[in-house]
Amino acid sequence: MTNVQFNENGLVPAIVQDAQTKEVLTLAYMNQEALDLTIETKESWFYSRSRKELWNKGATSGNKQEVIEIRYDCDQDAVLLFVNPKGPACHTGAVSCFKGDSENDRNTSNPFAILESLEKTISNRKKEMPEGAYTTYLFTEGIDKILKKVGEEASEVIIAAKNEDQTEMHWEVADLFYHLLVLLEEKNIPLAAIMNTLEQRHKD
Repeated sequence: MTNVQFNENGLVPAIVQDAQTKEVLTLAYMNQEALDLTIETKESWFYSRSRKELWNKGATSGNKQEVIEIRYDCDQDAVLLFVNPKGPACHTGAVSCFKGDSENDRNTSNPFAILESLEKTISNRKKEMPEGAYTTYLFTEGIDKILKKVGEEASEVIIAAKNEDQTEMHWEVADLFYHLLVLLEEKNIPLAAIMNTLEQRHKD
């Protein structure tokens, strides 16, 4: 990234984009040190123009951004970060800074946002284990119960498909997705890792 052109204040605009969904998450600024730290740590670092200091995205909130790739534009005066976000990009709690934070806004621009939201909910359930929650029950019972439910839901998807029942298919596939996300959480595998594998296999 030695060709990046910084402005008279020693800064370059940095656009952050979700590597999986391609949704633009935020616009921030980097100085040379922030860019170097981003390359070194593979986490997004920026320079705050208001506070006049470096900041590591997610250092306080936990909503870190794993940097997958960095590009610069044709004029070499802007950079683009492709990231796997570990939570919302916006300080308001919205997935992206470029739209409202209502559920309808998120689902309209990114119909797969519900998977990310559900993954986060399941992760929180595992940490907090609220009494009476079905997800708590699955984690309490352990891997054998979770695997059994994945198998059952997969079978029900097959039956729904054989019956050519579209409504039933919708419900059963949704159930399967949920239980697969519980399984991934139990095995400490982020959904983004599966998406990366799918993308790599598609390229191959």
